[in-house]
Amino acid sequence: MRDMEELRPIDADDGDGPLLPMFQAFRDELNDHYDRRERVYKTSRDITALSKKIIFSLQRVRQLNQPLPDNIAKDIASRLATVDGMFLSLSEDLCGMRSWRYQRQISPGIQEYVEAISFQRYLQSQALISLEEASNLIVGGVQLTEDDYIMGTFDLVGELMRFGITAMATSGTLPGEQIAGTAGGSGIDIANQQKIGGPNILTDLRSLRTYFEKLDAASNTPGRGGYLARDLVKKTEVMKKCVEKVECAVYGMIIRGQERPKGWVPDFTDTAIRGLGHDIIAD
Repeated sequence: MRDMEELRPIDADDGDGPLLPMFQAFRDELNDHYDRRERVYKTSRDITALSKKIIFSLQRVRQLNQPLPDNIAKDIASRLATVDGMFLSLSEDLCGMRSWRYQRQISPGIQEYVEAISFQRYLQSQALISLEEASNLIVGGVQLTEDDYIMGTFDLVGELMRFGITAMATSGTLPGEQIAGTAGGSGIDIANQQKIGGPNILTDLRSLRTYFEKLDAASNTPGRGGYLARDLVKKTEVMKKCVEKVECAVYGMIIRGQERPKGWVPDFTDTAIRGLGHDIIAD
């Protein structure tokens, strides 16, 4: 009889039951997890939106290896400061093991931010930002993984394609190379000017394509890779198309541009870039 009394069900109103406090702790932990995950996800979306606005502002630049125009530099500095504040707000939510627990929620924002700062670095110095440099620019102790850095650099190719084709369509020059009598890498008028030398945006894109084609996500350390292995094929195909579009645009300037009068600006509507606008939206 004593044993039956010891095994009787716990009354729901009995606050002294041995299991109730344990399950209340589980409930509180799950509630904190859901709130934290939603907070990280919303902040990641805000970082993504601001990073896109930074990229849109950078696309108004028309020259490489030059300081950004004052109005663009001021606009970008303000947006970058706002992004820094967002990363700082996540410092507690993404500390320690939480940085991996909520990696999928913060990853899109980090990738877009890497794309923005790498595009800015390229416009100012025609160089690719390193993993260490990009990691140092992310404040609040938020971790930049190798996968996010690679994905952000993949997306950079699309922005370089847009920048290069826009510059060629508006000025008839290929960004990156200097021409005789100019300085600052303002471009080269292939039909009428003499090239001095040095890399141009097409050379840089081809170099990136070469390195990206060497990636083998399947050979990553077990447990790593994740979405990198899943998205690598798609990203590689989009990257190749972007480089090919710039190659077609340069071909139009070199081959067809020599047949046009001095001062002619290429009209890409009658070249292989006809579908560029739709492809840009699709990318």
